[in-house]
Amino acid sequence: MEQKGTSPMAENKLGVMPVSKLIWNMSLPIIASMLVQALYNIVDSVFVSWVSEASLTAVSLAFPAQNLMISLAAGTAVGVNALLGRALGAGERQRADRVAVNGLFLAFVGFAVSCVLGLTCAGAFLRSQTQVEEIVVMGEQYLHIVMGASFALFGQIMLERLLQGTGRSLLSMYTQGLGAIVNIILDPVFIFVFDMGVAGAAIATVIGQICGMLLAAYFNVKKNTDITLRVKGFRPDWRLIGSIYAIGLPSVIMMAIGSVMTFLMNKILITYHSAHETAATAFGIYFKLNSFIFMPVFGLNNGVVPIIAYNYGAQNRSRMVEAIKRSAIYASIIMLLGIALFQAIPGTLLKIFDATDTMLTVGIPALRIISLSFWIAGACIALGGSFQALGKSMYSMVVSIIRQLVFLIPIAYVLARYGQSIGNDDLVWWCFPLAEVASLFVTLAFFRRLYRTLISKIPEHGTKDDGEESLLG
Repeated sequence: MEQKGTSPMAENKLGVMPVSKLIWNMSLPIIASMLVQALYNIVDSVFVSWVSEASLTAVSLAFPAQNLMISLAAGTAVGVNALLGRALGAGERQRADRVAVNGLFLAFVGFAVSCVLGLTCAGAFLRSQTQVEEIVVMGEQYLHIVMGASFALFGQIMLERLLQGTGRSLLSMYTQGLGAIVNIILDPVFIFVFDMGVAGAAIATVIGQICGMLLAAYFNVKKNTDITLRVKGFRPDWRLIGSIYAIGLPSVIMMAIGSVMTFLMNKILITYHSAHETAATAFGIYFKLNSFIFMPVFGLNNGVVPIIAYNYGAQNRSRMVEAIKRSAIYASIIMLLGIALFQAIPGTLLKIFDATDTMLTVGIPALRIISLSFWIAGACIALGGSFQALGKSMYSMVVSIIRQLVFLIPIAYVLARYGQSIGNDDLVWWCFPLAEVASLFVTLAFFRRLYRTLISKIPEHGTKDDGEESLLG
């Protein structure tokens, strides 16, 4: 039986459709889905900011723990999706079913771990960043709810990825859309009508996730004919679980690094910036805002990866090179628009979060300086797509570690200390452009190695190589 997503027509599209058209054909649904997710993440912060700056700070300091939870869920789903696709492509329906059910089991395990950590360690985690008791109490409330009820998050992410892995990305977009809409509607109800503040934001988030999870479960049971979720008599397949994490663990680590970086950056800002917690809050706002710039680039990248992978399998170097080159161009254009936005109206963007005068003083130069790194980041993401497509995801993980932990955090620490000594707090934000330049050199070195050892050895199939020289310079 022919499986959806592996039909000759779909394969033909990847091999013959004009590359530019193909990139947007593959990317736009993913970009839309990721923008919905970005909206999902930003709504809480906007409404919470209308309560008080301390409330927004609490949510910002809680974010690394929340993001670590998301990293575990999404990274595990990467491994599940990869094995699911292989099984379906090979016509191994029973194995595909086992992969899916074991994926749901891992989602439950992830929830159990997150729940225990959230209920027992939230206070200590927040106190490691700030000693302001009001912020700690509100942050605890938020984490107790979102981590204690994280079955919804883990369930929603895994069930959505099962839809995506069987070629039903549009259905997963519907589930994300429902979750976002419910969250947006319920946020002001719980925060302001019921006067629950930060706790209300957390409850609205969880209810939105539950709605998304239930709709995703319905779609998988009723609409997803490629897999059957058999829970009765289930026993964990530890060998299969090992295979899932052999693929997914680098993704977990790569995404988790962002949480570590944010945690350490918060500590540096609170300790050495004259605005202390307000500086950390401004940094948290930046993270929320930049998602609307970075998510389209990540969506573009996710759409390009299968194009490169397919044409690698088809041994068509010219289409691979063209896909890499065009994705880098399109990513750069998106990032340049982001730079223009952050340079032109940083104050307006901050005021969405009801920014105080102090926060505007801190946040405006922060947004303008950090945004200078966007163009370089876009190029790195685009080239990183070729690493993933060609089975070199470890390259991407190494680049992420070097960028955020080897360069960014040490540079931030040095600049923050020096800025404190000379009375210039804005110096700390230059750690982002400097770290991005360093990561670009590492990325280019890895790409050059990949080109020489693999891409250049792929036959041209009689077509003139019109992209090789311009790609490498």
